[in-house]
Parts: sequence; C-alpha cells; structure tokens
Amino acid sequence: MPRAFLLILDSFGIGGAPDAASFGDDGANTLVHICEHMTLNVPNMAALGLGLAARGSTGRNPLAEVPLVGQYGWATEVSRGKDTITGHWEIAGVPLQFDWGYFSHTVPAFPQELIDAIVSRCKLPGLLALCHASGTQVIEDFGEEHVRSGKPIAYTSADSVMQIAAHEEHFGLERLYEVCRVARELTFPLNIGRVIARPFVGETAETFTRTGHRKDYAVKPPSPTLLDVLSKAGRDVVSVGKIGDIYAHSGTGREYKVAGNPAFLATTLEHMDGVGDGGFLMTNFVDFDTDYGHRRDPIGYGKALEAFDAQLPQIIAKLRDGDLLLLTADHGNDPTWKGTDHTREQIPVMTYMKGMAPGSFGHRSCFADIGQTIAHHLGVGRLSAGKAWAI
Repeated sequence: MPRAFLLILDSFGIGGAPDAASFGDDGANTLVHICEHMTLNVPNMAALGLGLAARGSTGRNPLAEVPLVGQYGWATEVSRGKDTITGHWEIAGVPLQFDWGYFSHTVPAFPQELIDAIVSRCKLPGLLALCHASGTQVIEDFGEEHVRSGKPIAYTSADSVMQIAAHEEHFGLERLYEVCRVARELTFPLNIGRVIARPFVGETAETFTRTGHRKDYAVKPPSPTLLDVLSKAGRDVVSVGKIGDIYAHSGTGREYKVAGNPAFLATTLEHMDGVGDGGFLMTNFVDFDTDYGHRRDPIGYGKALEAFDAQLPQIIAKLRDGDLLLLTADHGNDPTWKGTDHTREQIPVMTYMKGMAPGSFGHRSCFADIGQTIAHHLGVGRLSAGKAWAI
C-alpha cells in the first residue's frame, strides 16, 4: 500500500491571498520579498514547482527556471484566520466555520480580569510584557527581569493565542506548565485557540534560548481531521514537531517532539522507513516562522530555506514506489512586512512520486484539498471538506 509524507514549511507563503487587504496584508509575499534581499538557491523545490506555483499565485516567479520533476499548485485559505491552528486544521480537512477570539493590540493586550485571575490562582507576583511580541525578542527584552522577579512573560500575536514564557530552572518547567493549564481554563470563554508554554534557559539576554519543552494547550478540532480518519482506519500515523500539540493529540499517532529544523529533518528521515503500509507522516518545520518570519529576518529565512532544500534529496531517496511526498505551508509570514505577525497569503503545494508525470494541478480554492488528496491516495474514504486532484 502507498504511504504519504506531508512536510509543512511553517509560514512559507507565496503572496496573493484575495482577501489579504482585509487582514492588513495587501502586497505581502514571503517568497518574493526574500528573493529581493538575496539570490535564493533552492533548486530542488524549484524542480518540484515552487517558482511556478509563485507565478500562478501572483504572476511572478522569482526563482531560476529548472526542469520540472514533480507536480505543483497553489492554495487559498477559506477559514477566517492566518494562524497555525487554522491553517493546519484546514489542510487536514477541517476549515473553520467560526472566528477565534483574539487579544487586542493595546498594552496590556489581555483583559485585566484574566491577568488578575492567573496571578491569583497561580500565586504569582505578576506578569511581564502583556503585549503583542516576537517570542524570541520578548525573552531577550524581559528575560532578565523575569529571573529577578519571578514574574512569567505573557504575550500574544496575530494568532488566537496566549503564550507564557518562563525559565526552566529559575522558575521551573512543571510550574510553567501549571500556569499554562490555569490560563487555558480561563481563556476557554474567550474562544482562544491555544495557550503555549515557552520555556527557556540561559542567564543573560544574550544567552537566553528557548528549549524543546514547549507545550501547547489547544482546542480539539471540531470534527474529524485527516489524522483522525487515518487512525480510526488503523493506519500508522507519525507526527514530528508540534503536530501533536496543534491537533490536541487527536489522531496524531506516534509523536516525536524535537526542537529545531535540523532535528525535525533528522527525525523525519529516521522514521520514514518505519511508517507502515498505508501510513502517514506529518512534520512541521517551525523555525522558518519563529526564528525568521516573526523576527523579520529575510536573509536568515532564505538561508534556512536553502539548508532545507539541500537535504530534500535525502527525503526523496527514501520514498518507495507509490509513496506521495507533499510540501506546503500553513500561512505566510513575510519577513519584510510591518510588525511581527503572520501575513495572509496563498501557499505553495509541491508534490513528488516516483514515475509522476511533471505538471500542474493548478489553483486549489481550499487548503482542505491537500488532506482530501492524501485521503484519496491512501484509500481511506472522503474527508468532510476539500476536493482531491488527480495524481
């Protein structure tokens, strides 16, 4: 039986979302604007149709032309959001029919009654930051004060999320998790999608580093996702990175929680051979988003894409006859854009299978087409949303 491998290049948008203006993102284009800052060398993704997908999305291919070896398209999100959960759930066949709750751009960004309740129930001396911020920058800005005061760092973004950062040793990892569990309970009435624990180590602003002990307290998807359907059918499901957290550990099978793009790739390669017949592996490469998109670093983003691209042949080499490889994204995060938030963009969809006739499956009007195509390829019946394309 064939298998499927879905790699999410977190935040790798290709511009052109029809409703970008309503999100304040008209003109945002992660790929094109990276290429305006450097000569991006990603020949393997170009051969899978990345540049051609960009041309389909916005009319512009910023990459050098190479012979096509895969099939490609580009997809538009129908859910009202540009966050991680919304994008991933729609990819897996569950477009959202409701709007998440979001926190304001004021300071404090959180309602005072929420702040007071967390402080009181968790017996904290207070909370720091309380604003929209980049997760790595906010630790640099407030980490030393946090260590001195014992006050956790609370911040948000354009996502429906409350993130709480604390030092693993000075504050304690389990204590941080407990604070996040309380915050998760208190934010349910606000319809907030996730509360994320963001532990870090180090002793100074220059040496603070987030660890792999991140934990997401997420809402369970409102209906069965591709992962649920596969698990119910008895198929082998493997989740690498934050996939388990994104889907609230529903249908996510064997989970491997590691940190950093090199570890995500190494873990993916390590477990590809062990994915059973008819099975599915899904990996999220979050560094593109957290380390470069939110921090508005187009050169760093581009170099990370080049590093990923250079190792892509190792993944392709592990594919068996009939195995399907898909590369896509969950939203945009233009590293040249104003602010630090995600950007509303279309996403590339690149596919490869041994013996595949190169070509295009064109524009997909919903991210759920990706999940539907995987479900069809693996023979587990239809998902509730999406339209499969012919492979």
